[in-house]
Amino acid sequence: MSLAQLISTQDLQQRLQQEDLLLLDCRFALEDPAYGRRSYLEGHLPGAHFLDLEQDLSAPVIKGVTGRHPLPDASALVERLRSCGLRQDSQVILYDDGPGAFAARAWWLLVWLGKRDGLYLLDGGLKAWREAGLELTCAAPDNAPGDFCAEPDNSLVLSAEQLAVRLGTADLTLLDARALPRFRGEVEPIDPVAGHIPGAQCAAFTDNLGADGRFLPADELRQRFDALRGERPLENLVAYCGSGVTACHNLFAMNLAGYPLAPLYAGSWSEWITNPARPVATGQ
Repeated sequence: MSLAQLISTQDLQQRLQQEDLLLLDCRFALEDPAYGRRSYLEGHLPGAHFLDLEQDLSAPVIKGVTGRHPLPDASALVERLRSCGLRQDSQVILYDDGPGAFAARAWWLLVWLGKRDGLYLLDGGLKAWREAGLELTCAAPDNAPGDFCAEPDNSLVLSAEQLAVRLGTADLTLLDARALPRFRGEVEPIDPVAGHIPGAQCAAFTDNLGADGRFLPADELRQRFDALRGERPLENLVAYCGSGVTACHNLFAMNLAGYPLAPLYAGSWSEWITNPARPVATGQ
């Protein structure tokens, strides 16, 4: 079974009373870090717990060393997830406002920790839930602790040093999930250096979605990533983005399309540029 699974609003609504169900609200806004928790308190799916990108799903930033969203300490994240009620057999539903980027980051982290079944993204997120006229609540969820035990899989993570030695090899497929203007270096609203890692291809994560904000069918996603990969081997695919968040959306979409889970360069662009000796490219 694929590690990446979607659930519709209708199916989730019918399963809300399942005892093994755990809902995690992952809303966040880069321009307003308090937005996610504030929005959660104003209304969330019944029973959902809140996870914050910067407080829960990332480690503290070390200026000049890490990217903007370093991977969290595994033991600290496990403790946080247990406090939400995560058990070994939990069916976990992840959502954000809709596009799925922050929910996909949580999905990837759970896979990294060893949770390999019962993981779902709510297709269309909270936007789809609202459009369906379904219930939101301000009530606090149950706080019964869980028993989840983690075994982090560091084969899913690539360091800057490991990536650097592979640059320029003909069989590497390096996919950048940022929008094309940022990839080209035409604009850079967040990081101090514009451009991309040499040899990368732009694979904007938003192109995994249809006009309705839901994921494209698996065959269309497969066509998308097959075109980007060409004849290069699947095992030489690497994903990155600005800070290791939206790249997880591409990894989720590729897995939906039948690809094996590729490694993530977790530090991504914001870490890459902390070392001025690392090469930078601009343009297409």
